[in-house]
Amino acid sequence: MNADIAFDEERPEQQSVVDYKKNQKQRKLLAYLYAEETCTLARLTKVLHSSVPSVTNLVDELIQDQWVTPIGMGSGSNGRRPVLFGLNNQYHYTAVLDVSTHDTKILFMNTQRIVVHRSDYPLQLINNPDYILSLVDCFTLALTDSGLLLAQLVAVGVSMPGLVDARRGINLTYKNLSNGYDSLTQCLSEKLSKPAYILNDTKATVLGESRFGNAKGKQQMLAINIDWGVGLGILVNGHVFQGASGFAGELGHIQVEPEGELCHCGKIGCLDTVTSASALVRRVQRDVQAGQVSKLAVFRQEADRIDIDEIISAARHGDSYAIDILHGAGLQLGKGLSVAISLFNPEVIIIDGVLAEAATFILNTIEQALSKYCLSDFRNDLTIEITQLNGAAKWLGTHAYMMEDIFANY
Repeated sequence: MNADIAFDEERPEQQSVVDYKKNQKQRKLLAYLYAEETCTLARLTKVLHSSVPSVTNLVDELIQDQWVTPIGMGSGSNGRRPVLFGLNNQYHYTAVLDVSTHDTKILFMNTQRIVVHRSDYPLQLINNPDYILSLVDCFTLALTDSGLLLAQLVAVGVSMPGLVDARRGINLTYKNLSNGYDSLTQCLSEKLSKPAYILNDTKATVLGESRFGNAKGKQQMLAINIDWGVGLGILVNGHVFQGASGFAGELGHIQVEPEGELCHCGKIGCLDTVTSASALVRRVQRDVQAGQVSKLAVFRQEADRIDIDEIISAARHGDSYAIDILHGAGLQLGKGLSVAISLFNPEVIIIDGVLAEAATFILNTIEQALSKYCLSDFRNDLTIEITQLNGAAKWLGTHAYMMEDIFANY
């Protein structure tokens, strides 16, 4: 009898081990389908090191939970075409809130990373709790316009500039956003009625490039996000390097001009002050108002109409002043990147952000600066490329950050 009692007491524990192993396989299966998009049962058995009946049961359960669906037929050598499975793109939508100091974009994406709806708003990030209220209003409007229901969303992810500690859900650069809450994620989760994630915009960019861009499969990579600020995403041994508090990669705040301008961070001559889109726009506006000879002089009486797109357009039309401005930014970026290259010895550097549109004018000067400031041995196995994701790296990275966490905790 004692033996029978002992056996009965162990069964729940044994059952939990079985469930745990099954959940591990389901997590791995979902993550694999997310990365590879489609797969046959035969391939999944190899990936999961399991039998066909076992994998079939796993897939059937995930189909019932509306995570997986048959999506077509593959090619077969014996005349019988296997069924292809993928993530179900009719359920489990996510919202990506792309927040910047310039504007706010809200995108709704399905499990296959396709943007099903996008809304752009002239909502600029400010360090005030009122911004969150405005952001919630924009989200509600965008959700209505999308035709989706709140119940169809599984999570909301926010990419934003600043010193973001994703683990704790806080942004130390914009501390006042979550006034009255322990974290920004708690604040957003309560106001949006969905699990919320926040991620530094450059970390999102490097994650997107490493998962779906030219850096896919690379182990050592840098992604420089030249936007309204300058950030550096770092991939070390295939993983995004966060640093102790998630702040690693603030390349924009290394000093390049000791006698330069005051940066918004309080320091003097940061890389941000000479290479960010906002810094270039301010400089051009001042120069044009002061009488600078340029095609942009047509804006002399309305200098505030000059934006980064106008500067790049002028350069493309041969304006020597605009070209010099962009060349100068490329030189300073190269100097800053030479420091990062010496520290991390990457295989590839991906250039992203609004200034990626000016690749023709900055890429050569970046390479010239690297040749001047980097040890030649560091350049031998290094390539520098412009993103091929057409501005989507940040959104894709934010989406991957959410989905990979959801799968890891499935």
